[in-house]
Amino acid sequence: MTATDPGERAGLLEVDLGAIVGNWQSLCERHVDGAVAAVVKADAYGLGAGPVARALAAASCWYFFVAHLSEGIALRRVLSHGPMIAVLGGFAPGADQGAALTPVLNTPQDVAAHRAAGTTGAILHLDTGMERLGLDAAGLAGAGDLSGLGLRYVMTHLACADEPDHPLNAEQARRFAAGCAALPGVPRSFANSAGLFLGEDFASDLARPGCALYGINPTPGRPNPMRQAVRLTAPVLQVREVPEGATVGYGASWRAPRPSRIATIAVGYADGYPRSLSGQAIGSLDGHPVPLVGRVSMDLATFDVTGLDVAPGDRIELIGAAQTPDDVAARAGTIGYEILTALGARYQRRYIPA
Repeated sequence: MTATDPGERAGLLEVDLGAIVGNWQSLCERHVDGAVAAVVKADAYGLGAGPVARALAAASCWYFFVAHLSEGIALRRVLSHGPMIAVLGGFAPGADQGAALTPVLNTPQDVAAHRAAGTTGAILHLDTGMERLGLDAAGLAGAGDLSGLGLRYVMTHLACADEPDHPLNAEQARRFAAGCAALPGVPRSFANSAGLFLGEDFASDLARPGCALYGINPTPGRPNPMRQAVRLTAPVLQVREVPEGATVGYGASWRAPRPSRIATIAVGYADGYPRSLSGQAIGSLDGHPVPLVGRVSMDLATFDVTGLDVAPGDRIELIGAAQTPDDVAARAGTIGYEILTALGARYQRRYIPA
């Protein structure tokens, strides 16, 4: 099926590549003293690493980060050998199969393996408070001479950047500065999406935004400075006239309080539309809010469209201007990252050129 096949009844996921590029350019304007990479791990947060990376590279983005080696190898097939592609999870020397990827060294064992192999061009990860990956102060002190690794950057990752007043932000900045002092001349990579809004103490040679590129708000509690890049709609499959007192869906969890019209769409938790949205989500039908009623099932969801003129084939918007990924996440009890990365493979996809 093509993205415009009139016989396809699945949801349609529209990705605005121009908005993603615009968000990257906006972050570049904010980070004037350093470059800005693009984090495209998890298939560019569920939106398609290939189309997203091609659009960003065409706009002169030169640095990309992925999580796993397989993601890096796949991305190199999309991009030329010019842009840097760094693998946050690292990899053994030579495991990139000639894809010219940049490993992130997270452990003393990583450092030792790359030193023994004589490979160069890595990124060294310092743990300054996340307590996940990276060398802590003792690990750095015991790592020995790092000059032979030809380090491209030294990086750390902020734990609480979306909470500007959290004391760990300043403490991580202090610890990172101390760690970098032991690596004179090595460029630094510091801020993530939210970190780019923390001020000059968090500037570096290379910022690494992810969520902000895709329209998720990097400044929770304040107006979102990023453009929305995603719209998800689904066609109505059937409209039912439901009498007062009738129940809808599994578990009979919703009972019609009055004679109601119920529209069913072919989107469910198998498509990444969470079951936790049952009785919580709000869709939009021609600008009118319509509540999701009953439970989200594997393949279907039902909306109360009482009082509206609706017929099979009309589209209900699930994510878009009226319900951003952050809005949907709040109703689902999660975060926008999870909403985007869970978007399934069953959607038709349409990419709006940059």
